[in-house]
Amino acid sequence: MTGRNHSTVNEFILIGLTKKPELQLPLFLFFIGVYMFTVVGNLGMILLIGLSSHLHTPMYYFLSSLSFIDLCQSTVITPKMLVNFVVQKNIISYPECMTQLYFFAAFAIAECHMLGAMAYDCYVAICSPLIYNVTMSYQACSWLLVGVYSMGLIGATAHTVCMLRVLFCNADIINHYFCDVLPLLELSCSSTFVNEVLVLCFSAFNILVPTLTILSSYIFIIASILRIRSTEGRAKAFSTCSSHISAVALFFDSAAFMYLQPSSVSSMDQGKVSSVFYTIIVPMLNPVIYSLRNKDVKLALNKFLEKRSVL
Repeated sequence: MTGRNHSTVNEFILIGLTKKPELQLPLFLFFIGVYMFTVVGNLGMILLIGLSSHLHTPMYYFLSSLSFIDLCQSTVITPKMLVNFVVQKNIISYPECMTQLYFFAAFAIAECHMLGAMAYDCYVAICSPLIYNVTMSYQACSWLLVGVYSMGLIGATAHTVCMLRVLFCNADIINHYFCDVLPLLELSCSSTFVNEVLVLCFSAFNILVPTLTILSSYIFIIASILRIRSTEGRAKAFSTCSSHISAVALFFDSAAFMYLQPSSVSSMDQGKVSSVFYTIIVPMLNPVIYSLRNKDVKLALNKFLEKRSVL
């Protein structure tokens, strides 16, 4: 057994979301619609923020980066999943599987910390408005983004390098719709103790640290909002952050359900449903959440559409 390595498995078969033939076409149509909406929504958000000078602020700087992460995250996962609905066997090569795992982990971890950075930005904007421009300077925002992407790359590298050491022998059927850490570990014919410890530690850090940052930020934000005397001021402050709370809750709840459960109680079928939310649904919803509940974005969109109509 010790003489074998991953070369005994040159490719994997992705089972996908469901094996029921009657659901393949409806799910294909649904998810291709979701993916198209995700691409248009996130690309639109990036272009709108880039072309609108009054949106060149730290808040929208982070929002543009979040849209980029969501666009990449969805593109890493969804096209390969769509193939599963139209072919009998969705085959993915070993190198392609490891590549998908790397980029999925990088963008998923980056999104966790990006949401934390956005909560901190919201905290400074509401609780310390007089020093906001100094605290959230261009240089400070740039360093925050470097930190966000660095965390993603470090986590992805650690997971992928450890996965390359796992022996798969002749097991090649992945009970998932993409190459994720936990489904791959189920196929291992060697010890996965180090991988499981790594998953638990990184998941705890990348979920709990941003969550604590977000919770502490919003405790101070709510306390500050309650001290605002005018009703209009309170409504504006709540409107600024309510969209962020909605996106955060959906993303972290589904991610925590997948990665912070003990393997003895977790179900991969339940995990697949949970994964759909943070890999496909959240990237689609974020542009909607941040545009429909944001007056600045709606104003910029209206101005852009007016210019297009004039031309």
